[in-house]
Amino acid sequence: MDVFGQALRDYYEDRHVPTLWLYNTYGDPEEMPVDVFFRDYEEMPEIERLALKYCKGRVLDVGAGVGSHALVLQQNRMDVTALEISAEACEIMRERGVKQVVNEDFFAYEAEKFDTILLLMNGIGLCSSLSKLEAFLHHAQQLLNPGGRLVFDSSDLSYLYQSQPFPKDHYYGEIGYRYRYKNQLGEWFQWLYVDQHTLREVAEQEGWSCELLLMESTDQFLMKLSRTDEQGL
Repeated sequence: MDVFGQALRDYYEDRHVPTLWLYNTYGDPEEMPVDVFFRDYEEMPEIERLALKYCKGRVLDVGAGVGSHALVLQQNRMDVTALEISAEACEIMRERGVKQVVNEDFFAYEAEKFDTILLLMNGIGLCSSLSKLEAFLHHAQQLLNPGGRLVFDSSDLSYLYQSQPFPKDHYYGEIGYRYRYKNQLGEWFQWLYVDQHTLREVAEQEGWSCELLLMESTDQFLMKLSRTDEQGL
């Protein structure tokens, strides 16, 4: 069952929904506000509004959710394709007016090329583990036109370990999650939060240059990546 998609559908149709809980592998369950996925431009945090300004040309909005960022780009007359793995979220996007919606996993998608790949709300987490970050960057390169860019945010989760040791068997930014909604439990899934120093190290080894666009006091940051071998294009 697409627990997350069902919560999105209920909110879209009613605006009053039971709590969507997010279980994790590091602490107590947390309430996940569903309304954040339906924000308009004025309600978006600074980091997301800045990211949208760095989009150019044809844009692939990865992990597009219900299309809030894609809709802003459309309103700015940009050519944007919204890529989302949840079939229910994709249907909501179409109903909200997103013109180009693709229901597919990022790693399986290879239909077109773009000038910007956008991943917001910690969308880089779809890598699931640090070991898959290289594969993500390689696939992203195949989807980008020459001179293209990656724009995404992530967070440094080291603050979670101020009173406890870092895990010994995996990178500390690899977190397991599952949703609970209306007494329905979703499957566990892995998500990656990568600190900017580790990100730089991996990206530069793979031939990308990194530009820090914004660093917030919450340890969340916005990054732009471009190919070092294409910077003159």
